[in-house]
Amino acid sequence: MSAHGATSEKNTLFAQPKAVYAVAFACVVSFMGIGLVDPILPALSSQLDATPSQVTLLFTSYLVVTAVAMLGTNWVSSRLGAKKTLIAGLAIIVVFAALAGLSDSVGGIVGFRAGWGLGNALFIATSLAVIVASASGGFAGAIVLYEAALGLGIAAGPLVGGLLGSVSWRGPFFGVSALMAVALIATVVLLDATPKPARPTPLSAPLKALRHRGLLTMAVTALLYNWGFFTMLGYAPFPMELSAIQLGFVFFGWGLLVALFSVVGAPRLQARFGTARSLYGALGLFAVILLLIGLFTDTRWALVACVVAAGIPIGINNTLMTQAVMLVSPVERPVASAAYGFVRFLGGGLAPFAAGKLVESFDVHVPFLLGAVTVAVAVGVLATGHRMLEQADAGLDEDGHPATDHGRPEDVAGEVADEFGGAPAAIDAEVEAELAHRR
Repeated sequence: MSAHGATSEKNTLFAQPKAVYAVAFACVVSFMGIGLVDPILPALSSQLDATPSQVTLLFTSYLVVTAVAMLGTNWVSSRLGAKKTLIAGLAIIVVFAALAGLSDSVGGIVGFRAGWGLGNALFIATSLAVIVASASGGFAGAIVLYEAALGLGIAAGPLVGGLLGSVSWRGPFFGVSALMAVALIATVVLLDATPKPARPTPLSAPLKALRHRGLLTMAVTALLYNWGFFTMLGYAPFPMELSAIQLGFVFFGWGLLVALFSVVGAPRLQARFGTARSLYGALGLFAVILLLIGLFTDTRWALVACVVAAGIPIGINNTLMTQAVMLVSPVERPVASAAYGFVRFLGGGLAPFAAGKLVESFDVHVPFLLGAVTVAVAVGVLATGHRMLEQADAGLDEDGHPATDHGRPEDVAGEVADEFGGAPAAIDAEVEAELAHRR
């Protein structure tokens, strides 16, 4: 890129239409939902007279519904168009987040959290596509804005949850609902209508895609990894015995490392060591951290330090595992992303509830030790596909990006988005048409 081109791209980085900023703001709020409830889990348990396993159903209902919805979000968006799908997702989040805040029982919150998961799946499935299609004055700038929104949301979620949760456990739910309502109004007013893709996606496409060995291998690896990940995310707040605001700061530190190593650390490791070896190292490190959490669960400082440090391997895994799926899968990206998300989020959804039950039956150490085992097994499953990953790496450039003429920026953002909520329609027909028009 020439010096003039680089300067022009920098000058236009933030010269985007208001619609892009509206959707980017909604992305921040959406990604906040990942860690938003962590700081209030102990408060919910004590104030609503619920067991930890019952409270962890907030994760289970959210993620299991997200997993199932992954099978249909691309089907929906290919028929309604991106804007209508986006607005539907935002509206669902506004309603169900508010209903969760109004609820007086854990069962009610769990049910409304499930509805929230459906809305989030619809929103994330199209948000990147809308930002890219609506951006002007620099395509790369739109992607950077999306990545910035993603990182800010992941890191800010626990902190906002802790701040609002220190007032009342209802605070985080009402806060998200209010912020999403603002984003919804801005999106309706500012975002232009988007065309429907030329070819609707069959509803059965994601399940059929799992017949391919490469995709299935990566999906099973991710399921095992997510079991460990969401065991930590969903149950670690209980043995810490901290206040909501203190938990918010702990998971804020974790979120910062996740965001940093997702966007910056992972590509550098991949460029130096390759996809397979980088994943072996990150998964192995995470298994060790979970083992330490399991051994020192009763030592608060060690538990806090391990949870924060876990952001490093989690950030690396979140980017590289999803990119590996796209590299080895023989089907188009939206279908591969939906199939992969369906399998891995099932593991993530069931893990927190299982952790609570294991504590009730055994002790607080067992869930984390089991998580360490599942992540270690994930390394073994991934190793069965070592050759295909090496072959896939041959198609990357020296910076660890797919060696195509136009796919690099959106792929990086899409990989992170896929991992944190699914972006099966991130680069769909309408975006490709928009990019072709600009070229």
